[in-house]
Amino acid sequence: MEQQKIKLVVLDMAGTTVTDQHEVEACFAKAAGLSGLNASDEAILAAQGLSKRYVFQLFWREQLGEAHPEVEQRVDESYAVFKEVLEAHYKTQPVFPTEGCLKLFNYLKQQGIKIALTTGFYRVVTDIILEKLGWLEGLDENRIGNESTIIQASIASDEVEQGRPEPLMIQKAMRLLGVNDPKQVINAGDTPSDLQSGHAAGVYLNLGVTNGTHTSHQLIGHPHDVLIGSIDEIINILEEINQGRLAIKN
Repeated sequence: MEQQKIKLVVLDMAGTTVTDQHEVEACFAKAAGLSGLNASDEAILAAQGLSKRYVFQLFWREQLGEAHPEVEQRVDESYAVFKEVLEAHYKTQPVFPTEGCLKLFNYLKQQGIKIALTTGFYRVVTDIILEKLGWLEGLDENRIGNESTIIQASIASDEVEQGRPEPLMIQKAMRLLGVNDPKQVINAGDTPSDLQSGHAAGVYLNLGVTNGTHTSHQLIGHPHDVLIGSIDEIINILEEINQGRLAIKN
């Protein structure tokens, strides 16, 4: 049977393709403190990769009780503060790609494999980061590019009905880029929710990245096919697939 070809690599942003020195967690913790929410550093880290509004909802329900009448109001207040803090951070601080990221991008471009970036961020912050990196250049109003742009699609968590751990961002990227078979897709991310999302999407390979916000010890218990030290290891994986040493799963 003819070898299937990988057509799309879906990559998380913060911690996977964009260097994250835990500043997202720091911004979240600051917003929580300013808005009266109790959230431990461990709980905030465990929620990395999820839609941040959803995380505020989880934490406020835990603090006040599921049915408390003020939950949604408190969520709105905390999320508004978080957006201010986060946007101010990314507007004023430098942003860098992760180790091996640009090497992988160049390889994928040479191979004609499309790149989609997914994120727990909402669109405004996503665009601030993409613009600083030069990755927004050439994308249309729907944040879709072509073979000449650095990435071919950007999907933010506020552009789907449900963010991670649901698979909707991966599925939207596939739909926008004309990839119908999830077995032609590789997903990679550095958080449990990235891996849960890739698993739910049924991708060919679901890769955990251990040089981002989570260690191999923190990711090992979540659904994955391989743990990698940096995303340029995807190059070797694709070479193995091309040479038939890593068979496509059914």
